[in-house]
Amino acid sequence: MKVRLVLVALVGACLLVPGQASAASGVRFGIQDDAWLQHGPGTLSSRVAQLDRLGVDVVRVTINWYEVERVRGVYSWRRSDELLNALRREGLDPVVTIWGTPSWANEGQPPNRVPSDSSDFESFVQRVTERYDFVRQWVIWNEPNQRRWLDPVAPRDYVEKLLNPAYRALKGVDPSDLVGGGVTAPRGNRGGMSPLSFIRLMDRAGALLDAYAHHPYPSNPSETPYAGSCRRCTTITMASIERLVREVEVAFPRARVWLTEFAYQSRPDPFGVSLKQQAAYIAQAARRVFAVPKVDMLIHYLYRDEPDIDRWQSGLETVDGRAKPAKVAMMLPLMQVSRRGGVVKVWGQVRPGSGAQRYGLQRLVDGGWVTIGGYRTTSARGYLVRQVRAPQGSQVRLVLPRTNVASLVITLR
Repeated sequence: MKVRLVLVALVGACLLVPGQASAASGVRFGIQDDAWLQHGPGTLSSRVAQLDRLGVDVVRVTINWYEVERVRGVYSWRRSDELLNALRREGLDPVVTIWGTPSWANEGQPPNRVPSDSSDFESFVQRVTERYDFVRQWVIWNEPNQRRWLDPVAPRDYVEKLLNPAYRALKGVDPSDLVGGGVTAPRGNRGGMSPLSFIRLMDRAGALLDAYAHHPYPSNPSETPYAGSCRRCTTITMASIERLVREVEVAFPRARVWLTEFAYQSRPDPFGVSLKQQAAYIAQAARRVFAVPKVDMLIHYLYRDEPDIDRWQSGLETVDGRAKPAKVAMMLPLMQVSRRGGVVKVWGQVRPGSGAQRYGLQRLVDGGWVTIGGYRTTSARGYLVRQVRAPQGSQVRLVLPRTNVASLVITLR
């Protein structure tokens, strides 16, 4: 009887506009982990099915030109065939990055050097798109504003030797394909260039692109998706993403924005945050890009932590396969947006499944979970925005009745 009375009270106090989001965001969420996808435990089809169960829309995969065409005119497609066809069978859209010059094409230099003749790259990209005609989203190179990926860092060389030849090849085969350029790191590091300077010089060089791609990683563990960015420097992180959008609008007015890598590392990495913070930041980043105009894509970097502690610990699973809280946050992001007096606004998304999803927003009352206002339905993209009366310190979560899967619990401020 006590639970029933509480439930009635909560229903009466639920100030809700329908349980749908107030914005029809088209942002697509995804993941990238080439090593796990290719070599992880189980079969390739089982790994791809795991990604599908996460509810991701896209999966980023890299095709290394220097591996596929080690000898001029001789191609090895086995790896890319396996990965891309597996994603296609599961109904996941690939976002394909093309990177790395073979030594025959740059006079014996490493893969991070541009080709001597841009027509060689254009020819290779044409072969790639003809082979994988189901791929619609392409990213040209990776972080060319840092020397480890493009040496020397030269926006004009990037545009004239890589981006524009690839754009011509892709559009020549299928004009509906979308091409992402830039693909910049948040900072240039030694010998590199800030993303702001890179964007401006790409514009001067006459860059052709449909979307500007960027990797807005945090500058330090104390930075959140909303706060802590460097205001006077030229670094662009998630906390300063509006600055990126403004720069892109000036340089490439018709271009969209793709965030093709982003993550928070977790401890014990020295640059990491707690497991709880990592999960919270995944949800916050999702809400952040949902609310920023022109952003169409956010891709999380790594499904599983890398074995070497000096490398990336940003996975949704530990190196031995244990799920982190981040995994649930990836499936069911939930966060508090605001509070006005006793009324709290929360935002969330249900990613597994397709179309509108039935869900419950629950509050912990006297040790039991009570569904606030009955079960509701998300928008067609799985979004929800709810306004409810709840005091500070209340604990709430999302739950899916069809699977009984629950989100992480958030404590309302």
